[in-house]
Amino acid sequence: MKRNAMTTGMLNRFQHEKSPYLLQHAANPVDWHPWGEEAFLRAKKEDKPVFLSIGYSTCHWCHVMAHESFEDEETASLLNEAFVCVKVDREERPDIDGIYMRVCQMMTGGGGWPLTVIMTPERRPFFAATYIPKESRWGRMGLVELIPRIVGLWRTARGRIEETAQQTISILRRPVSGPGGNPGAEILSGAFAELQGQYDDEFGGFGTAPKFPMPHQLLFLLRYGEQTGETEAIRMAEATLRAMRRGGIFDQLGYGFHRYSTDRQWLLPHFEKMLYDQALCVLAATEAFRAGGGEEHGRTAREVLEYVLRDLRAPDGGFYAAEDADSEGEEGRYYLWEMGEIRRILGPEDARFATEVFGLREDGNFIDPATGKRTGFNILSLVSGNEGAIESGEKIFETEEMRRREEVRRRLLAARDGRIRPARDDKILADWNGLMIAALARASWMLEEPSYHTAARAAADFVLSRMKTPEGRLLHCWCGGEAAVTGNLDDYAFLIWGLCELYEAGLDAGDLRRGLELQRILTDRFRDPEGGFFFTPDDGEELPLRLKEGHDGAVPSGNAVTLMNLIRMGRMTGDSRLEQEAAALIRPFSESIRGLPSAHAQWLIALEMLAVPPCEVVIAGRPEAADTGELIAVVRRCRRPQPVLLLRPEGERISEIVEIAPFTLEMRAIDGRAAAYVCRNHSCRRPVTDPAELEAILAGEGET
Repeated sequence: MKRNAMTTGMLNRFQHEKSPYLLQHAANPVDWHPWGEEAFLRAKKEDKPVFLSIGYSTCHWCHVMAHESFEDEETASLLNEAFVCVKVDREERPDIDGIYMRVCQMMTGGGGWPLTVIMTPERRPFFAATYIPKESRWGRMGLVELIPRIVGLWRTARGRIEETAQQTISILRRPVSGPGGNPGAEILSGAFAELQGQYDDEFGGFGTAPKFPMPHQLLFLLRYGEQTGETEAIRMAEATLRAMRRGGIFDQLGYGFHRYSTDRQWLLPHFEKMLYDQALCVLAATEAFRAGGGEEHGRTAREVLEYVLRDLRAPDGGFYAAEDADSEGEEGRYYLWEMGEIRRILGPEDARFATEVFGLREDGNFIDPATGKRTGFNILSLVSGNEGAIESGEKIFETEEMRRREEVRRRLLAARDGRIRPARDDKILADWNGLMIAALARASWMLEEPSYHTAARAAADFVLSRMKTPEGRLLHCWCGGEAAVTGNLDDYAFLIWGLCELYEAGLDAGDLRRGLELQRILTDRFRDPEGGFFFTPDDGEELPLRLKEGHDGAVPSGNAVTLMNLIRMGRMTGDSRLEQEAAALIRPFSESIRGLPSAHAQWLIALEMLAVPPCEVVIAGRPEAADTGELIAVVRRCRRPQPVLLLRPEGERISEIVEIAPFTLEMRAIDGRAAAYVCRNHSCRRPVTDPAELEAILAGEGET
């Protein structure tokens, strides 16, 4: 028997929560508690284990488990009798999710959401799983069978349970990796070889199925290829981006990437759209565009940002977290089409055109991953292998096919807008917004689109004005008009990344200053005396352990991004202490990086930065003057390596950039003309005012 708020009017403790995920469960008959002391004190008083369920609002299998079990009176009664039940939004509390996901991976060899963990009242876990059906099937024990077994063990084998739980915590607290010497340039070639061995030469991407975008791996390959001349690395990255953009994993009508592809061909997606995927894919696409990969990659970045700015931007400038996979009770319903509907909207002639261009079938091209059978529905993809355009150098010429396809796209999109849209998770997360700020800022100058810089600025202003404590500490989550949850490592690291990109895009010294202020807090509050940074601050909630993550997941490692930030800000400011911190940060993770380089792509990007002799360019001139802009443009065109760029405004003796980077104090315009000061590998050149001469210096020509 199911119940919901419409049928009963009854709500549990979650009715007062802000999280969209917890609010989805406010009408469950399960007696849910939010994570907190009340739940664990009750468990101790009643001598019950704690049933912890972790998920997120746009997760399809979270919805399935909720409909099957948490909305079911029978299953809820079993849960309420046996456990104190706690539910956590993993996006709101990534610190809790990180600990218990590691438990699940250790106990089962895998992980994912929904995450189910059963633990003692002392928060020590002794059982972990992901999705659990109500009734046993597919080789999975169902909840109605599992719960009595757990109750029996709790009553008759408590000592064994306590021993297992204590051993689990002890294992979790062991160091993940021992210290070692810093990896050298050889680790980069090893990582390339590893990714080359995993590469799918037929369909792009790595491995078979499911396939995730993993754009930080693509960023590594693009930069590695640029620095070494290894064209195969660039080819792999560009082919993967192209296959993703043309596949069903990309929303061909409204744009934006779905979470991942369930098949090898990138055709059949898992349909939620996450903000962090959009940001990271934009960073990879703009890098491919800048590396000479053609306008197609620039167009991909623009289309993704069109989606983000249209559908995920909050009125005050921040960005919402995600859109759901489900609508009308079905996964992907919003994105799928029957041929009869296509013909009614387009008419027979344009329907035939759409069939050819988008790979449609009368019996449907969408295959149910669970059954392997066709569903009668179609998902749109660009199966023709071309974009309906002719590329020539940096320009792209539209063809009649492309113009017609755009008209068809708009008509289908207008029709789709009449459907019930998937729910949007309207949390604003500091870390994911940091990634989007970085993507927008970089795209603003790489694609010469000032509106992206404006959007990045608005998002940064939102986070820095609404999601900070009076002491200047970051808060992780904004939801329901309030900021909450102590900021974690990723919040600081990703927002600092965004501020560094904002500085390089707009050359406003205030952005660099704010990044440095946040870095000081990060260093003070998150540092492990034995090296690296913990995920949670030293005065955060007491949890079974403080995680210190090194490997990349769906988002890059916070420690690796911090390394990249320290290198960049050290070179921008001339502060050697920041580069010393960077060198010390690598050591605790060196063994892990060497063991599986491809799982540490963000580290590799930072190591590439260290492997290349540093190059800093200071432009001294009036910020709005044409000659200043010409010199800045030369620096931005330089790709091997990309220099650190600073602007020393002319006419200000002690400008903000001088306070931040004192070495710029005496760098001035020459005879009223903007001047460029180039330092490479700790050796400085004479200043130049001629853009052509600056270009030659950056190319390694001329005076040494």
